Amino acid sequence: MVREELDLRICNARLRRGGEKLVDIAIASGQIVAIGEGVGASARDTIDAEGGLVTESFVNPHLHLCKVWTLPMMNEAALAAYHGADMGKALGAIDLASAIKAKYDAAWIVPNARRATALAALHGVLHIRAFADVDSKARLEGVKALIAVREEFRGVVDIQVVAFAQDGIVKEPGAERLMEEAMALGADVVGGIPWIEFTDDDARAHIAFCFDLAAKHDADVSMLLDDAGDPSLRTLEMFATETLWRGWRGRALAHHCRAMALYPTPYLQRLSGVLRKADISVVTDPHTGPLHARVRDLFDEGINVCLGQDDISDAYYPFGRNNMLEVAFLAAHLLWMTGRDDIERLYDMATVAPAKAMNVPNHAVAVGAEANLVVLGEPDVVEALRFHAAPRHVVSHGVRVDLARMRTLAQETAGAAGNLFGNSAPSLRPRRVTDVFTERQSGAADPAPSE
Repeated sequence: MVREELDLRICNARLRRGGEKLVDIAIASGQIVAIGEGVGASARDTIDAEGGLVTESFVNPHLHLCKVWTLPMMNEAALAAYHGADMGKALGAIDLASAIKAKYDAAWIVPNARRATALAALHGVLHIRAFADVDSKARLEGVKALIAVREEFRGVVDIQVVAFAQDGIVKEPGAERLMEEAMALGADVVGGIPWIEFTDDDARAHIAFCFDLAAKHDADVSMLLDDAGDPSLRTLEMFATETLWRGWRGRALAHHCRAMALYPTPYLQRLSGVLRKADISVVTDPHTGPLHARVRDLFDEGINVCLGQDDISDAYYPFGRNNMLEVAFLAAHLLWMTGRDDIERLYDMATVAPAKAMNVPNHAVAVGAEANLVVLGEPDVVEALRFHAAPRHVVSHGVRVDLARMRTLAQETAGAAGNLFGNSAPSLRPRRVTDVFTERQSGAADPAPSE
């Protein structure tokens, strides 16, 4: 039964696979309390979807948030190495990219990360798993910056900060201590990259340390695995078997896995059995490298696969704006997923699939679910991917997001990377990290973001 007064009602909404039928979505205390025609209760705020598609908000399970907009601060040597046709120089690219970390300072990382997170809100991305490098060069500057931005956007964009051992554990002196300190500071997820270690034994030690640390802090684990054009790389298998042995089923997320493109099919099928048993999801970012995980084969094997933005104007990728519809549009071409069912699946790969991978509970358009929603200007997923435009409205935790405020934040900190929304942005002083970003009471419609 719908309560007497709602916090928010979305009317004239079109749902996925709902045909031409338009419904109302009733929201109270941050949750969806009713979906149907003619929800009769009054509401403090109303959004008219005007026949546009209303779905779960978008989820980005993989973003190197401490590195956004650092490409203008360095040369393109790492970019060239990583994008080589066979990805044979991917390890060298990581070494080249690490040069920027000598300049790491939370003072400039925070505004860059703030801009990227404001863009996420504008594009309806309300959950992000954000990586912060932890090593002798980056120290804890990225972790401190991302924790500050996490708190700044709490209740609007939910950020899971990953303490990421980008330069290794065994081969990087002091990395273990820094990772311990990063988790003690308040990072949410333990991150690793075992394939860059010198030997398989070192890779296993890297994985074991990360799981030890995760167990100590009751944290999920995310690892970048086999991210090069080398079919002999097997750290995904090591990761999966460790997940089973540790009892961390459903709490371990695999990223990239690009060497999988070169695996023989019998091995991939055997590996898939371990991934299924360990309930490991795979994040693929086909737009940021020439090789990518074998998405269709993983689907056939029953593996949850999702898309990630990965990078925004850093050493590995020159573009990006935290728009998961744009990522899905690019993936449609790179993965040749262009049939209607494929497009529906791509939309899932940017919404419900990454929510499962990140253990975001009850991410759905359903009664009882948390009201994290986007109201699109298009009537279906084909048109949504065609235009990959920003949503007309975004609802986070049951409250309409102040998109004008988000746009201002994105403009304020544009800096050397250029102004994504044109050259007319006002020059405003940076806001404190304790600012609040939601429009709590206004019932007025937000203006559509410039594209």
